[in-house]
Amino acid sequence: MVSVGLTRQQMCDRVAMEFQDGWVVNLGAGIPTLCSNFDFADKTIIFHSENGILGYGPIAPAGKEIPHLVNAGNDYVTLVPETVIVHHADSFALIRGGHVDAVVMGAYEVSEAGDLANWKLPGRRGGAIGGAMDLAVGARRVYIIMEHMTRDGRSRLRRQCEAPLTAIGVVGAVCTNLGFFAIENNAFVLREIAPGLSPDAVQAATEGKLVIPSDVPVVRTVAEGRA
Repeated sequence: MVSVGLTRQQMCDRVAMEFQDGWVVNLGAGIPTLCSNFDFADKTIIFHSENGILGYGPIAPAGKEIPHLVNAGNDYVTLVPETVIVHHADSFALIRGGHVDAVVMGAYEVSEAGDLANWKLPGRRGGAIGGAMDLAVGARRVYIIMEHMTRDGRSRLRRQCEAPLTAIGVVGAVCTNLGFFAIENNAFVLREIAPGLSPDAVQAATEGKLVIPSDVPVVRTVAEGRA
């Protein structure tokens, strides 16, 4: 099992670099919520949470929490001048109407075809799709952030998902602790690799088809992303 590579905040920073000025971006529960901590400089990113917040800032530091102002992961978030609160139904109308430019979610598994499984593990009780199904098919772009391997050493980047699917063929890119991958032509394409890792190490940790270009740069840092 590979336990080195990018931190969770670094994974989120790398995906946040993909966001374009003016985008409406939904952040799913778990690791993806850290994307709102990224410094977007002169970009305006409108973060959307299905519980009804549209336009919020970074996760609130200890002692600065605003009661009841939380994101989808129940993390306290900060207000920005553009923040508005809408009805839950209006929030989902934005999703289902195709007005969300990107969604960032966690996953149990992603297949080389871009299939997404993130609501239930095989053989375990519980689990509910919730808003993930609407976001996966309603958002214009789907990014996944997750650890590359499970705790028992199995790859989460798979030929086919074994866990129940949330949506078929929707994932465009995945960032794990080992690198940043685009999904193209039924394969994971290693676009950037985590510092200190070799392509062979990433290959060994990946079950699905992996394409490794001849020149793979190291994952962009925050400073490089703002250049």
